[in-house]
Amino acid sequence: MRKKIAILLVGILLISCTGCGSSNYITDKDKQMIKQESTNQAVRNDILCKPTDKELLKIYGENEKQMRYKLDQLPDCQDFKLNSTKYHSLWESIFVKPLAWLILKVGYLVKNFGVSVMLIGAAIRLIMLPLSKKSLMTSENMKKAQPELNKIEKKYKDKTDNESMMAKSQEMMMIYKKYNINPISGCLVSFIQLPLFFAFLEAINRIPAIFEGKFLGISLGSNALMGIASAAWSAKIFYIVIILLIMLTTYLSFKGNMASTAGVGEAQKQMQLMSKFMIIMISIVSITLPVAIALYWIVTNGIMVIQNFILKKEVKR
Repeated sequence: MRKKIAILLVGILLISCTGCGSSNYITDKDKQMIKQESTNQAVRNDILCKPTDKELLKIYGENEKQMRYKLDQLPDCQDFKLNSTKYHSLWESIFVKPLAWLILKVGYLVKNFGVSVMLIGAAIRLIMLPLSKKSLMTSENMKKAQPELNKIEKKYKDKTDNESMMAKSQEMMMIYKKYNINPISGCLVSFIQLPLFFAFLEAINRIPAIFEGKFLGISLGSNALMGIASAAWSAKIFYIVIILLIMLTTYLSFKGNMASTAGVGEAQKQMQLMSKFMIIMISIVSITLPVAIALYWIVTNGIMVIQNFILKKEVKR
């Protein structure tokens, strides 16, 4: 079950991060996605508020038929509300629009959308702290139950008949009950964090004001691939640091989660292999992510590492 869930999550992450949903982007006569020259990002056809950038206004003006909402139907970004655009889907109404509204409100309040994204990311991680603690408690109990689970694995190693499999499941459930283990609670944080990441990515891509903003002089809509290739050396260093921080925080967060997760036999090897694959994949994808979403990823992973360190000490005590 864990293997199937992990494969599903990886597939969703790949699709979401590589922009496979071409129907959400404006295309030229050859059906190729049109990119904004200043950021090298594909231009969305479902933006939630009006851009002020002349290049974007020209693109939208020339391709208005492809847009979900016409420019004169969109509010200014500073005036965006949850009901500013028509209902489209539950995903958009429950996740994307509220996050877009929150990013904009905090951004205008602190005068920087990069800081806004980081503050909201940090707040979400703190709100999820009780779930993180519960997940860690489950993992620690799983470690205590590990010797007994291994004995069951050995006991039924060469048995594949239905009767033996049912007996194995019943014995394992008894051990889970003995050590107060709920296997589902160990996955709760991942199940919540992943949709939030996708929602953040979509919200950021659909708010022109964020792509027009800057953080430490760097465009929030640009990506490391473009920056390293064309920016001045001072900016190149910034993009390189962003990539390194994504890789480091991703590695440390996955390492911390793996250290607190006890698998059984082959399942443990599969989980370790999947984690290594995720680290490599996320590191590769990070060079194409907008700086805004990169900042969110770094902050949330960084806080997760600190949380895990503190919680492990508390749980052990």
